[in-house]
Amino acid sequence: MLSKKIEAALNKQVTIEAESSQVYLAMASWAENLGFEGVSQFMYAHSDEEREHMLKLIKFINERGGHAKVSQLAAPPTAFGSFKDMFQTLFDHEVMVSKSINDLVDISLQEKDYATHNFLQWYVSEQIEEEALARNILDKINLIGDDKSGFYLFDNDIKQLITNPKEASI
Repeated sequence: MLSKKIEAALNKQVTIEAESSQVYLAMASWAENLGFEGVSQFMYAHSDEEREHMLKLIKFINERGGHAKVSQLAAPPTAFGSFKDMFQTLFDHEVMVSKSINDLVDISLQEKDYATHNFLQWYVSEQIEEEALARNILDKINLIGDDKSGFYLFDNDIKQLITNPKEASI
């Protein structure tokens, strides 16, 4: 059985994951409107992944005797300046999500809820991967600079991250 404190904290994370999905969906639409098929496909897939993270939390909360709540979401931005700005936003967002997951882990230890602690370890590992991926993409964008042909190649290369997310190196 979940304590009320853990249930509330997990429900807050449900909202964070849902908002993450919405932010990445907005990024996908923005990139698609600019004609960057690879980046838009990557962001659509990333949006779906964040929704899966949300669903995993919802099922866990309900299985543990809590009540997962679906809340109203903040509207995401609709424009992101440049691809560098967009991926910096993505990286900063993932850092924020990592902090939130770490806070959840801390609460689970304070409450001596080792089942929740164990469950959250998957999210801890996932966030390490998410931050590393975003940092890697930012590094590549910094290498490209303002080279338009470099962005064309980058857009094609990022498609690899959709088909082989764990193996691709961009």
